[in-house]
Amino acid sequence: MSGSLKLCRWALAAAAFLLVGEPAFAEKRVALILGNSAYQNVAPLSNPVNDSSKMAATLKNAGFDVVDSRRDLPAAETRRALRDFADRARDADIAVVYYAGHGIEVDGANYLIPVDARLERDTDIYDEGLSLDRILIAIEPAKKLRLVILDACRDNPFARTMKRTVASRAIGQGLAKVEPTSPNVLIAYSAKAGSTAADGDGKNSPFTSALSNHLTKPGLDVRRAFGFVRDEVLKTTNNRQEPFVYGSLGGEDVPLVPAPRAAPAAAPALSAQAEARRDYELALQIGNKSALNAFLGQYPDGFYSSLAKLQLDKIAAEEARVAATEKARLAEQERARLAAEGAQKSQQAKAEAEAKAAEQARVAAEKAKQVAQEQAAAAEQKRVAAESAAADKAPAPAPADKDKTVNVAALTSGPPQADVTKSVQAELQRVGCLAGNADGNWNRASQRSLTLFNRYAGTKLDTKVASVDTLDTIKLKSARVCPLVCEHGFKAEGERCAKITCAEGSFLNDDNECEKRSARKPVAKRGKPEPRQALEARPYQAPRARQAAAGRYQGRDPSIGASGRPLTGLERQQGCNGYQAIMSGVCP
Repeated sequence: MSGSLKLCRWALAAAAFLLVGEPAFAEKRVALILGNSAYQNVAPLSNPVNDSSKMAATLKNAGFDVVDSRRDLPAAETRRALRDFADRARDADIAVVYYAGHGIEVDGANYLIPVDARLERDTDIYDEGLSLDRILIAIEPAKKLRLVILDACRDNPFARTMKRTVASRAIGQGLAKVEPTSPNVLIAYSAKAGSTAADGDGKNSPFTSALSNHLTKPGLDVRRAFGFVRDEVLKTTNNRQEPFVYGSLGGEDVPLVPAPRAAPAAAPALSAQAEARRDYELALQIGNKSALNAFLGQYPDGFYSSLAKLQLDKIAAEEARVAATEKARLAEQERARLAAEGAQKSQQAKAEAEAKAAEQARVAAEKAKQVAQEQAAAAEQKRVAAESAAADKAPAPAPADKDKTVNVAALTSGPPQADVTKSVQAELQRVGCLAGNADGNWNRASQRSLTLFNRYAGTKLDTKVASVDTLDTIKLKSARVCPLVCEHGFKAEGERCAKITCAEGSFLNDDNECEKRSARKPVAKRGKPEPRQALEARPYQAPRARQAAAGRYQGRDPSIGASGRPLTGLERQQGCNGYQAIMSGVCP
């Protein structure tokens, strides 16, 4: 095969893979996949677990930011999974919930059946089932599209044993028709309301097989995609099963995968090394195993193939870390369950040993992932440095070729890098390490914020550049990393800074605390003593108390004493109505 044909084939493959990686920069898409096969109180189902695995793989390959796949969950675990998914959907543009398993309709309402349900009476569905409304609440925060897909229109497995508490209570076949009350909501059934769906003869149900073929086609509106799904299922089942979609959307197309961008202008012929570099940068932008393996298939040897292998090692280490984390979580959950139930000591000891081993494996996987990430980052730094040095030594391009050279270089220095920078800044804002705006300018403030993230998260990311590796690492943190720092006069309350208000008589000190204001005590001032001659010359003044008492007795009736009784003749002669006589003690 000639070099030009190889280049064309790789360009087409890279464009296809680029469609997978592009939505991460445009809009956030999350999905929850539930598959119930191992029912404990009725006959198990064979296909739901296979169907859920196929849908999870389909959405992951479509570039969804989050694909949370759960299997054979009891009621309590299902509710917990929905609660966690609701948190992920808060800032999402598109939220999808796919369910495969048993579902029934009671009095016009639809319920999904967990694997531990018994349903001995018709009223048990309210306690043991999971209503469709609960799922709609979980995806309600999504902004652009809220999609629920139910491959659950099977026969009711509890119909023969379920007791009716009220004869008029209706238990229908399949699922009931729904009319969503919220905008931008679609609910897709594997079979029209009131009818049942077939599991099919193969590994997957006809409905799920059709979904994987049409739902994630780039640029295809989701309503048209479900139209193609309907046609395929009708053809596969000889018109016995007709999928149906309830709800409505606006006039604009809403694809699960955006349409491909317009192809860039044709680039001039490149050397073998430049061609490998360009293709490696395309695969690195996509950042998944399929793109890197495709690159290695085209370039099995050389400098850039070694870099691609390091990137694959990093992805494999991350997958191993995720698997070890999940295994440790399940082992700890089992240990806690046995301890709570008071199981035998031997069982508890075994569970504790397994939990300890799983935790050690998780820690080892975390370290291995960190090592692989550092090796890949170091290799990338060396590559960038080497290419920069080579570019400085290379002669300037001729004026006629200047525009074409810019087109080739735009693969690494154009809008995609600005999108990566904005995404990194937005993630740093989310974890509380960046207070500025996500403007795509990787300045000193952004570098300081990444330094803070390294300090509190225990990572060693390169702060000089915003890379895809940095973005992936920050996304792994689901909660705040950097502590909330408030200015003087404010204090942290949850995720915000609240103004400090001191009580009356207190003030805010330099330590940002309210301090009681101390009262000022009067200070006696000693005046200059007067000369003795001036004191002797001053006329005598009675004390103020005596002056006041004398004033009270002036003008009083001379026949009345201080006690208010008339005075005797002797007392009048002694002047008992006067102040001096009264104060002498002679008069009453």
